[in-house]
Amino acid sequence: MSVTTLLVILPLMAAFVYSALVGLVYFSQRALLFPGATAAPTPERARWGENVYIQTPDGEVLHGLYSQGESDKPCVLLFFGNGDLVDNYGFVARALAARGVGMLAISYRGYPGSTGSPSEEGLLTDGIAAFDWLSVRSTSKIIVLGRSLGTGVAVDTAGQRPAFGVILVSPYLSVVSVAQMHYPLFPVALLIKDPFRSDLKIAKVRQPKLFIHGRRDESIPLSSGEALYRIAPEPKQMLIYDDSGHNDIFNDSMVGDVILFIETLRRDVP
Repeated sequence: MSVTTLLVILPLMAAFVYSALVGLVYFSQRALLFPGATAAPTPERARWGENVYIQTPDGEVLHGLYSQGESDKPCVLLFFGNGDLVDNYGFVARALAARGVGMLAISYRGYPGSTGSPSEEGLLTDGIAAFDWLSVRSTSKIIVLGRSLGTGVAVDTAGQRPAFGVILVSPYLSVVSVAQMHYPLFPVALLIKDPFRSDLKIAKVRQPKLFIHGRRDESIPLSSGEALYRIAPEPKQMLIYDDSGHNDIFNDSMVGDVILFIETLRRDVP
């Protein structure tokens, strides 16, 4: 094979391989973004609280775990991360219950116990449905808490509903911006189906906000959370945990900061 032929074939092969990789990323992106989505059934016995089921406007049924608190104290509405389970937050529910604060954690559509398939539009619909369900079920003021992917759901929900406060743990400017950091060689902005643009929605979130981020977070870099914090309207505060990453940030110490924020909010906002 001549050098000239190689000079023609090699770029074509490289273009073919690149195109194949782009196609693979495009068609597998929801499996990457929503790794916790599975058809696993709801356990008969709730790990904490009680099993509840929430109907969405588009016909899906969401499973959730609900711990009712005292009527004169807030209730936390939790939106978890993309690979998480509602079962994992019993320690949070118990810590809140000790202060009389209730909690509802929902399993997004397509996640264990819930019907449907996940997408940005679907998860945002789930967030509103959960808030509306809780508003009917409880007279408590609602504090929206989002973790990781769930911060996008929390921002959207708080921008459309009268949340009492907002807590964002490991938030991002947008999923598309985080994806661009992880896949710099791909045209992510053109490929992504679920961009979760919190940067375009945070201006509507005028409730008191607590941002929490780990300095060692490699999944959602601190810089992304700080960028969202900078453009968020007041009132707001940010806590940075120097020794925490992405998966180890949600611990008893962080829950203590969440409780402090809730109790301060109750004193400052009648």
